[in-house]
Amino acid sequence: MNSVIPKVFISYSWEDDVHKNWVKEFAIKLQEEGIQISIDQWDLTLGDQLPQYMETSIRENDFVLIICTPEYKKKSDNRLGGVGYEGDIITGELFVQQNKNKFIPVLRKGNWETAAPSWLQGRLGVDLLGDQYLKNGYNNLVTTLLNKKNKKPTTKKVAKSVSEGTAPGYDVLDIEKAIVETYVDIKIKGILVDKVTLPKMNGTRGSALYKIPFKLSDYPSGMWCKFFISAWVSPSSFTTMHRPDIAGIFGDEIILDGTTIEEVEKYHHKTLLLAVDKANELEKYRLQCLDDEKKKKARLEADHIENIQNIASRIIFD
Repeated sequence: MNSVIPKVFISYSWEDDVHKNWVKEFAIKLQEEGIQISIDQWDLTLGDQLPQYMETSIRENDFVLIICTPEYKKKSDNRLGGVGYEGDIITGELFVQQNKNKFIPVLRKGNWETAAPSWLQGRLGVDLLGDQYLKNGYNNLVTTLLNKKNKKPTTKKVAKSVSEGTAPGYDVLDIEKAIVETYVDIKIKGILVDKVTLPKMNGTRGSALYKIPFKLSDYPSGMWCKFFISAWVSPSSFTTMHRPDIAGIFGDEIILDGTTIEEVEKYHHKTLLLAVDKANELEKYRLQCLDDEKKKKARLEADHIENIQNIASRIIFD
């Protein structure tokens, strides 16, 4: 991000006055945090070109906040109105620029499955449901926009005295003691009973089935999600009632779309546990490989610096 003050565009659907007022108050709150906000309620006047405004706002701002509601999803997925046009611009920029962190989902109504457009699902977002939205979620959003999130510790450099005959370099002990984040297994905390949907029961095939969401202990990484889905599709143990195509992950929730609570109790419960355990196992292995590679690189750098220091100490300029 090039600008000192981050520039943020808010994309939302015009629904009712309550929603529009919430967006405006949300924008004011972010503006007071030191973030430059662009929203149509402030920027547009009669006679302005809407397509040009939307294209410029999405392209030239550092971040785009997508206020997710069921109405926004409907308009975006069906390419209706301004929201649909913005969806075309955003998906195009995602494809061309590959700047995935620029677009941040903000959940305002419904849940991630019913409110996030198809092109946003699976992307980590911020839950701001209700009048008193979660403080941690809002603070996390602000620190992200201001680029103040805690950074991963880096290998410490120790400047040694030139008079000691050594060049500035890395302290080997510091490298060996470099902090590595400890992975904590993701677990299923339980069924989100209030989010279980109703069956259609219209006599058609599968109309007795419905969606059941499960709360996870944390937001999984993208790779964890892939590991889980792969393990769910082809579990190490399953019954004839296994449904390989019903699982999905949205934010910190696993969704089984097309089952019943009885099936979960009798069949899917064990498969869910197996898939979660497998995802944790593969994620830990992946992170360990990354850590080993970093340690190897750090050791090579340390050896190189040590060699430079040793040779430099033997080269005397009197």
